[in-house]
Amino acid sequence: MRLFLIVFFTIYGGMHLYLFLKIRSAFAPGVYASIMLGLLMLLMTSAPVLIRMLVHEEHEIPARLLAYIGYTWMAAIFLYFCISISIDIFNAIPRVIGLFINMDLLPFMARPRPAFIISSLLSLAICTYGYFEARDIRIERLAVETSKLPPGAERLRIVQISDVHLGLIVREDRLRRIVEIVKSEKPDILVSTGDLVDAQLNNLSGLADILTGVKPRYGKFAITGNHEYYAGVESALEFTRQAGFTILRNEAVKGIITIIGVIDPEGVRMGIGTPIDEAGLLRGVGRDGFRILLKHRPVIVRESLGLFDLQLSGHTHRGQIFPFRYLSAISYPMSGGRYDLPKGSVLYVSRGTGTWGPAIRFLARPEVTVIDLVRKS
Repeated sequence: MRLFLIVFFTIYGGMHLYLFLKIRSAFAPGVYASIMLGLLMLLMTSAPVLIRMLVHEEHEIPARLLAYIGYTWMAAIFLYFCISISIDIFNAIPRVIGLFINMDLLPFMARPRPAFIISSLLSLAICTYGYFEARDIRIERLAVETSKLPPGAERLRIVQISDVHLGLIVREDRLRRIVEIVKSEKPDILVSTGDLVDAQLNNLSGLADILTGVKPRYGKFAITGNHEYYAGVESALEFTRQAGFTILRNEAVKGIITIIGVIDPEGVRMGIGTPIDEAGLLRGVGRDGFRILLKHRPVIVRESLGLFDLQLSGHTHRGQIFPFRYLSAISYPMSGGRYDLPKGSVLYVSRGTGTWGPAIRFLARPEVTVIDLVRKS
């Protein structure tokens, strides 16, 4: 976690320095304006820390206000950086060509001020669009044929939610919409594959009541993601239980199908949980019936292949804001959708049902996943 924070703030601070230099180049502000601009950059860089401090001191309204401003700014500066860097690369092409042919190609390059204005307007437009995309929850459908359903069961419907991130920003309106969609699909089983709550865990008791309104006939099951540990795992688990979920922590339940849930490795890194022999756990469950593995991160253990029929994961958000997906794909190549694995196992990775940080998505719509297990004819 400490290493992540160092890397995050180094990159995030670097983006602010880049923006500061671009503004200086485009408008040449005076000394006092530059100082004020530098202080603003410093404030926005430290906004995530200030939000945590306000939450810790139970200043909920200021924390929520700063969260909306700070996290929206985070999305905007990321998009600005990507667009502006693209313009810089475009500008480098005529510069390099001009060196080779000994010719001034300056007229073909974007000047600092127009480049800044274009980058800023595009990032603002994408943020505005992304706000509405983040509210457009899609239903993704997955059909899995199997001969492992018990006699008399021709179809079993499982609905997956993941990465809802209930907290300062994702609140009642979003959760009611999620519950409305889940209920409309009439699930036999509801699963939450981690990060149901966010690191800023505050005043969520009323939200648990909304979730209790979903009552699938074969139950509701949840696992921990990394954010449950950031929020305080005991508080997060208590909320999840109040919401009506059975929490699986390196254990399995057998019913009409077998559901196995494992904890997120963040718990092990924080010294809260113990390492799990996933393949050993799966072998101990036995091979009777259909087996679903709930695992927050879309990581495949080679020894587990063939020991589960379907793994449901989340965590990646499919990058949440394009083109961040290409960075997340470095750690998680299987970052969204269905993947057919060796030995008959299948992985499905949800794009997530909520948002982390900015309430914005771009080319990565949130989803509620509907999985139909269908008897193979």
